[in-house]
Amino acid sequence: MRQMEFKMERTGLLEVGDVLPVTESKLPTSYYYTLGKSYAMSANFSFRERLKSEEGRVTDIKETPKGYFVTVEFDE
Repeated sequence: MRQMEFKMERTGLLEVGDVLPVTESKLPTSYYYTLGKSYAMSANFSFRERLKSEEGRVTDIKETPKGYFVTVEFDE
């Protein structure tokens, strides 16, 4: 299992246990991922760290002083 953290701007869009698709986007030297219909975005990842799964399950949603973060688990 692989876990990734996504930054979400507002709550109420997702619930723990939701299975959502992930879209990969390419930058000149890295990749980033969008969760569902733009619910949340990941940090940038290098080519070696690319995600192989196309969907993941939400395992945790937390609020911090920097905003809302969603932890998603992937079968890898």
